[in-house]
Amino acid sequence: MSKRSLLLGAVAIATLSTPAHADTLREAFVAAYNTNPTLSGAQAAQRAEDENVPIAKADGRPNAGSQFGFQEDFLRNAISFTAPLRRVTASGDLSVPVYSGGRVKNAVRAAKTRVAAGQYDLRGTEASLFSNVVAAYMDVMRDEAVVRLNRANVGVLAVNLEATSDRFEIGDLTRTDVAQSESRLEVAKGELESARANLITSKENYIALVGQVPGELQSPPPLPNLPKAPDEAVDIALQFNPDLLAAKERSAATEFDIKRARGAVKPTVEAYMQGTYINFLNTLDRRDPDSPTNPLLGPRASQEQSNAEAGVRLTIPIYQGGRPAAQIRQAQARSGQAYEQVIATERNIIAQTRAAYSSWRASERVIQSSERAVAASALSLEGVRAENSVGNRTILDILNAEQELLNAQVQLVTARRNSYVAGFTLLAAMGRAEARDLGLDGGPLYDPQVNYDRVKNQFYDFQSDPNPEPKATRTVDTPAQTADIEPLPEQNERK
Repeated sequence: MSKRSLLLGAVAIATLSTPAHADTLREAFVAAYNTNPTLSGAQAAQRAEDENVPIAKADGRPNAGSQFGFQEDFLRNAISFTAPLRRVTASGDLSVPVYSGGRVKNAVRAAKTRVAAGQYDLRGTEASLFSNVVAAYMDVMRDEAVVRLNRANVGVLAVNLEATSDRFEIGDLTRTDVAQSESRLEVAKGELESARANLITSKENYIALVGQVPGELQSPPPLPNLPKAPDEAVDIALQFNPDLLAAKERSAATEFDIKRARGAVKPTVEAYMQGTYINFLNTLDRRDPDSPTNPLLGPRASQEQSNAEAGVRLTIPIYQGGRPAAQIRQAQARSGQAYEQVIATERNIIAQTRAAYSSWRASERVIQSSERAVAASALSLEGVRAENSVGNRTILDILNAEQELLNAQVQLVTARRNSYVAGFTLLAAMGRAEARDLGLDGGPLYDPQVNYDRVKNQFYDFQSDPNPEPKATRTVDTPAQTADIEPLPEQNERK
C-alpha cells in the first residue's frame, strides 16, 4: 500500500509539469487577443476616440450651404397690385473662419492628446486581459491537479478502509479503527466534490476569457525579465505602465481645455460670401385696364432678382451672461481633478507593483518549502506504514500522515500557480505584458495608429465606413464543463 500511495501522489504531481500534447499559454493568448469582446470593444472605442480629431478640425474649415424654396401666395392684400403670386428662391453661402480666439486650435490639441491617452488605455486593456488569461489558465491547471490529488487520496483511503475492515474481521483491529477509516474516506469524497466544482468554475472562466474549451494545458514557459528588487520594478512601472501614461495624457488634455474655454471671450473673424436668386414665375407683372387713373401699373416688371455679396465679419463678445467665466472655471476644476487622478494612479501602481513583487517572491519560497514538505511527508507516510505493520503505529497515524501528504501536495500546486500569476501581474504592472511584448503569432497585431492616421485629416462629408460586424466569438455553443477525469490505473485494478 505504501508504494501505491506514493505512485498516486507522483502521478498527480506530474500533471503540473509533464502533460501530454496539449494547449499552450501562447495559444490561449492568441485566441483571447483575436476573439475576446472586451478587447475588441476597447479597440472600437479607440476608433471612436480617433474621430474627435477631425470633428475638432471641422470647426476651423470652410462651411458651405445652400437653400431652395417655393412659395405660393393664396391670400393677398387687395391693394398689392404688384405682388407676385408665386416664387422660387435659391441661395448659397460660404464662410471661412479666419480667427477663432484659439478655440479650434486648442480643441484639436486636446483631441489629439486624448487619442494618445486612449492608445495607452488600449495597451492597459491588453495587459489586463492577458493577466486574467494567465490566472484562468493556471487556475485550470491547479484545479485539475487538485482533483487528481483528491481522487488519488480517495483511492488510497478506500484501500485503507478495505484493509482495515479485513484486519478487523480477524480481530487485529478494533471497530474504532474502522470508523476512523470510514470517516476519513467520506471527508475525502466531499473534498473531491468541492475540487471538482472549483475545476468546473475555472474552466468556465477560461472559456469566458479565451472563447474556447481548455484542452490538456501545457506548463507555461518561464517568465522573462523579472526584476531583482521591488525598487527596480517600481522604477520601470513609473516609466512604462500604460495606465499611468494614459492618466498623464488626459491631464495634459485638460490644459488645452482651459485654453479653449478662454477663447470664448476673444474676437472671431470670418470671411463670407453669399448670394440669392429669385424667380417669380411670370406672376410679378399686374395690370388693371378698367382703372380710370392707372390703367397700367408701370411697365412689365422683371420676373427675376439676384444679388451676391462678400466680406469679412468681425465678432467681438461684450457680455454673455457669465457663461465664459463659468466654463473657464469648470475646465480648471476638471484639470485639477485630472492632476489628482495622476497621483492616485501613481499611488495604485506603486502599491500594485510592490504587492505583486512580494507575492511572487513569497510564492517562490513557498514552492521550495512545499517541495521539501512533499518529500518529507511521503517519507513520513512510508515510515508510519512500516511501523504500523509491526504494531508501533495506529491506523489514525497512517490517516494523519496521508492527510499531511495531500495537504503538502495541494500547497505545492497552489504555490506554483500563485507564483506564475504574481510574476505575470508584476510584468503587467511594469508595462511588459502587452501583445507586443508576448510575441504572439496569431496574425498581425492591432495597431491603433493606423486608423488614426487614416481619419485624422478626413474632410469629405459623405465618406463613412461599412457598418461593423461583431469580431468577438460567442460561447453559447460550448458544452457545459465537467470535472470528469479518467480513473488512475490503481483504481481500476481495485475495481
